[in-house]
Amino acid sequence: MTTEQATSRNDTLFARAQLTTPGGVNSPVRAFRSVGGTPRFITRALGPHFWDADGKRYIDYIGSWGPAILGHARPEVVSAVQAAAANGLSFGAPTEGEIEIAEEICRLLPSIEQVRLVSSGTEATMSALRLARGATGRDKIVKFEGCYHGHADSLLVKAGSGLLTFGNPTSAGVPEDFVKHTLVLDYNDVAQLEDAFATMGDEIACVIVEPVAGNMNLIRATPEFLQSMRDLCTKHGAVLIFDEVMCGFRVGLQGAQGMYGIQPDLTALGKVIGGGMPVAAFGGRAELMQKMAPIGPVYQAGTLSGNPVAVAAGMTTLKLIQEAGFYERLSATANRLVAGLTEAAREAGIDFCGDAVGGMFGMYFSKEVPGSYSEMMAGDKERFNRFFHGMLDEGVYFAPAMFEAGFVSIQHDDAAIDETIEAARRVFKRIG
Repeated sequence: MTTEQATSRNDTLFARAQLTTPGGVNSPVRAFRSVGGTPRFITRALGPHFWDADGKRYIDYIGSWGPAILGHARPEVVSAVQAAAANGLSFGAPTEGEIEIAEEICRLLPSIEQVRLVSSGTEATMSALRLARGATGRDKIVKFEGCYHGHADSLLVKAGSGLLTFGNPTSAGVPEDFVKHTLVLDYNDVAQLEDAFATMGDEIACVIVEPVAGNMNLIRATPEFLQSMRDLCTKHGAVLIFDEVMCGFRVGLQGAQGMYGIQPDLTALGKVIGGGMPVAAFGGRAELMQKMAPIGPVYQAGTLSGNPVAVAAGMTTLKLIQEAGFYERLSATANRLVAGLTEAAREAGIDFCGDAVGGMFGMYFSKEVPGSYSEMMAGDKERFNRFFHGMLDEGVYFAPAMFEAGFVSIQHDDAAIDETIEAARRVFKRIG
C-alpha cells in the first residue's frame, strides 16, 4: 500500500476544508473539538447507517441530529422530494404544500391554532421570542442553564453570578445590552422559578424551555417544573414557549407537550417536520399569531420559508410517523439500546447509566441520570471521549460530545442494536 493510499481521505478532506471554512466545518460540534480526532466526512446514508469518505460503514445514532426519524433515504421521502424538485426549487410565492403542512401541524398539536414556517430552529425560537415581547410589551425573558435555543444574540447566555442576576454572553460579538434582559435559571428548580416571578413577574415577557432537553445530553423536565412554569406564566401574563425543535414529534406524536399534558402558548418546531430538509416553524394560539406581520406589528420574513421541496419532505415524514405502532416500536428500540449499554458497562465495572424518551436517548458516565446542567457537567468526560473513539473504531457513530442527546430511527432493527451492544461490551472492557 502506498503512502497516499494509507492516508485517510477524512484527514485529507478536513485539512482541505480548514483552508476555506472556519474550523473546517459549518456547525461547531462537527469538528470533534470536544473529543479530539478527525471528523468523518459522510458520503451516503441508508436506513440506520452511513458511510464516510474512506468507505467505512457506521451505525448512525445522530440521525442528522434528530430529523432522520424514518432512517436515511426513506424511499417515500426521496420520491416526494424528487417530484417537488421537478416542478421548481423555489418560488418566493405561496404554495398549496405550505397550507397542507400547516394544517397537519395544527391538527397534531392542539396548542397550535396557527403556525408560521421558517427555515431553521434558530429562526423559530428567535421569532417566537420577538412575538412574545411584542404581544406583552415586556422585555425580560427567562431561560434555563443548559438549554440551547439557537444562536440568536439574546439566547447565547450563561447564568449570572447569583440567583436573579441576569446572564452574560457566551459568545464574542454579543453585546452586554443584548442579554441584559435575559434571566438564566437552573433547569428543574421550581423554587428559583417561583422567586423570579415573585420578584419581577410583571416584567417577564416569556419563559422558554426545552421540555425534554437535548443539548446538555438528554434531561427530562420534571412534571412539577413544567406545571409550575405553566401556572406562573398564566398568573403573571407571560408567554410560555416550548422549544420542541428537537423533541417535537421525536418523543411522541404530540411532542413533549402531549407527553406531559401541558399546553404552551407558543411552540418552536424543527428537525422532524423537515424530514432532513431545512424546515422549522413556530406557532400557537391564534390571538398571539395574529400579531405577526402582515396583519400585526411583529415583523418576521424569510425568502426560503415554506420552500416547496423541503415542505414535501416534511409533509411525507409527518404522514409516515402516524403509522400504527410507530412510536411504540421507536421507544422500544431506544430503551433496548440504553438497557444493553448499561448492562455492558456494569459488566466492566464502569459508572454508567442511560435514559430514553421516544426516539431520543442519553448516555451518562455517572451513577445516576442527571436532572440539571451542573449534574450533567459532573460526568466523566475523559472516559466518554475514550468510549466515543472506541465505538467509532467499531463502526458505531455516537454524538461527538458528551453533552448531546442521541437518536434512533425506525430503521434501527434488532441486528443494529445487537451489533452496537456487542461493540460497546468490547470497548467498555478496554477502557474500564
